[in-house]
Amino acid sequence: MKYKILQVLKEKNMEYVSGEKLSEILGVSRTAVWKCINELKKEGYVIESVSKKGYKLESSPDILNEFEIGYGLNTRIIGRHICYFKSIDSTNNYAKKSAHEGCEEGTVIVADAQTSGRGRLGRRWESKEGSGIWMSVVLRPSIAPEDVQIMTLAASVAVVTALKRIAGVDAGIKWPNDIIIDGKKVCGILTEMSTEMDRVNFLVLGIGININQKKEDFPDELKSTAISLKAYMSENNMSVSNIRRNDIIKNVLLELEKQYENMKRGNTEEIIRKWRENSVTLGRKVKIIYKNDEYEGMARDVTDDGKLIVDCCDGITRAVSSGEVSVKGIMGN
Repeated sequence: MKYKILQVLKEKNMEYVSGEKLSEILGVSRTAVWKCINELKKEGYVIESVSKKGYKLESSPDILNEFEIGYGLNTRIIGRHICYFKSIDSTNNYAKKSAHEGCEEGTVIVADAQTSGRGRLGRRWESKEGSGIWMSVVLRPSIAPEDVQIMTLAASVAVVTALKRIAGVDAGIKWPNDIIIDGKKVCGILTEMSTEMDRVNFLVLGIGININQKKEDFPDELKSTAISLKAYMSENNMSVSNIRRNDIIKNVLLELEKQYENMKRGNTEEIIRKWRENSVTLGRKVKIIYKNDEYEGMARDVTDDGKLIVDCCDGITRAVSSGEVSVKGIMGN
């Protein structure tokens, strides 16, 4: 009920709404309204209460909850169902469990903190409370397992597009799915899936974006390779006052749905085109480590299904679909 009150206050756009009016709209007592207002204030919402005038929403802090994420989210599939947690072990773990139990496609899991967040290759991902965006999206595409890479590229396109729109930063994509600002990693994307021999049962796209950390907040081993959005913007005298995690989440989900629709229509060329436009990998020297093999060469292009084409120093051109890829000049390399 408190979020229904919040919605009314937001829609009134800085106008007072009487307690009597709110109680009529919701069909509850004015005492119940007053209690909900106090709960919202405790969450951090700045609500002015004036006798004989009522209540007015002065400002909303950067709060994560189902209401804020869903409010004004103009998507058809992704984000129609949102699960928010103050803290969780891993949004990907919860999303996979929910997917196995039959949750609807487009379900989004968001947490303010993760106790066991992880990135690719099982690496730990720092996910402290209030410091970033930690979320996972459940999708059920009708594709074969070998075609999943295109959705990873689509997710990276969605994130980089959202960051450029909201923050105006010059972000790029390191193959296949790391988002880079000023040579450092600001976002990682972890794709996990359940498959059968010839089809995907579901995909979980885990997206972690560093937003509020200061330089000193990162562990020593990450200080030279990781950055947060606000740390970069502050260093470059860019205003961070209007940077809100909810706005970024909504833009990422909106862009992800656009790219997902492209994939379902078979328009993967659009995903690849946008990936190329935002790439910080193509045209650079790279090193590939896959199991016990190691190659160096020049990243030339990506294939229609998302493999990285590398002209290797041994004279062989390889299409790389997995493994560890480092790019010269990026993330300390």
